[in-house]
Amino acid sequence: MSGKLGSAALVADTTTTVYTVPASTVATLNIALVNRGADPAKVRVAITDAVAPSDADWIEYDATIPARGGVLERTALVASAGEKVIIHSDVSNLSARVHGFEEAE
Repeated sequence: MSGKLGSAALVADTTTTVYTVPASTVATLNIALVNRGADPAKVRVAITDAVAPSDADWIEYDATIPARGGVLERTALVASAGEKVIIHSDVSNLSARVHGFEEAE
């Protein structure tokens, strides 16, 4: 599969799994976050194979995305089978998209 792998409209103070790499697959990912709201957003992004991220799983932690169209992007990330992209925002009105491609292991 290639293109959009997952997306979500995030809810304030809720941790959301946006994408999980299928079994026997490796994925090359890009993560795009855009703030549609009137207030700055603080976001956290993790890639983990656990149910909940540990301290070592966060690749962004309380990064600020400006209001009204501010963007945060992470590119060229590689994730193994079973790993999840988990995102948390302190505000609503944040769109998350994971895009890239999957390959059989």
